Amino acid sequence: MTEQTERPLAEPRPLGEIRSWPRSFADRLTAPLPGVRAMARLAREGRLRPSAEALREVPLLPVDPGPLPAADATALAVTWAGHASWVVRVGGLTVLTDPVWSRRILGTPPRVTPVGVPWEALPRIDAVVISHNHYDHLDARTLKRLPRDTHLLLPAGLAGWARRRRFTRVTELDWWEAVELPGPAGPVRFDFVPAHHWSKRTLTDTCRSLWGGWVLTAPDGRRVYFAGDTGYGYWFARIGERYPDIDVALLPIGAYDPRWMLGPVHTDPEEAVRACADLGARVLAPMHWATFLLSAEPPLEPLRRVRAAWEETGRAREDLWDLPVGASRMLAGWDRSVTGLT
Repeated sequence: MTEQTERPLAEPRPLGEIRSWPRSFADRLTAPLPGVRAMARLAREGRLRPSAEALREVPLLPVDPGPLPAADATALAVTWAGHASWVVRVGGLTVLTDPVWSRRILGTPPRVTPVGVPWEALPRIDAVVISHNHYDHLDARTLKRLPRDTHLLLPAGLAGWARRRRFTRVTELDWWEAVELPGPAGPVRFDFVPAHHWSKRTLTDTCRSLWGGWVLTAPDGRRVYFAGDTGYGYWFARIGERYPDIDVALLPIGAYDPRWMLGPVHTDPEEAVRACADLGARVLAPMHWATFLLSAEPPLEPLRRVRAAWEETGRAREDLWDLPVGASRMLAGWDRSVTGLT
């Protein structure tokens, strides 16, 4: 018997619900957080950023911005704005994931590629989903550009942060919980699901809010999974069991070197391909690379490795959506045929 049968999907919770949470979510960690010794080792090894020689690859990073595809209520379209920021068109709604339109984020060198979608080119945003509160995923300067009545869907423990910034439609969820938003063809469902990661925004709030990914389900059953930021582990198979027939998996492939430090919290390209299989997803769309240089691997290495790993599986090449920054792909119509748009 599958977990999908044993654990039916939760009934959607009310939008904007006021809730209480434990003081810490540290019990949800799937690996210990690095301590002082780990940080000292990282500094000794000098592997905080790519080498000077590797940085010569930066001008070769793929950037090909184009107009957003025309997507009606029957289409599922994704446009990569860079890092973990996507413009997702699902069930007739336009959703942003972890939107970061800023050139710089705290503690990180400036982005090395432009934002793939100009802010002024965005349509009206129906909802924003946030995976966790790290600065490269929860960017206050970008969110400030949104109307305050935009739906913000957040991990448990972050509603107060959003309400202090005067957002009025704020919903926070625990793992395996969901809400629905009305769409032109019926309700679109948003499920918050586990990830192998952690949270921290200040010196005193480690794991005070939750972290995770999102499964978005259109009225016709189309599904897109946004992993947020995560290491590889057992959650992928469990998500795939609960949410079968995922059409597109947006999975991170960068910020993984050195593995002894980053392995528990960031998938490398081979692990992303494995995660796609665990999820039972048809399409893998890589993200979390080619934008901010957060670790030591050469800038183009994630793309080379994910292509090689995908080829080794024997899966159809057209089901690897290795997009340039700013490009789009779409599952059009009701037959789930694939159309490439750039």
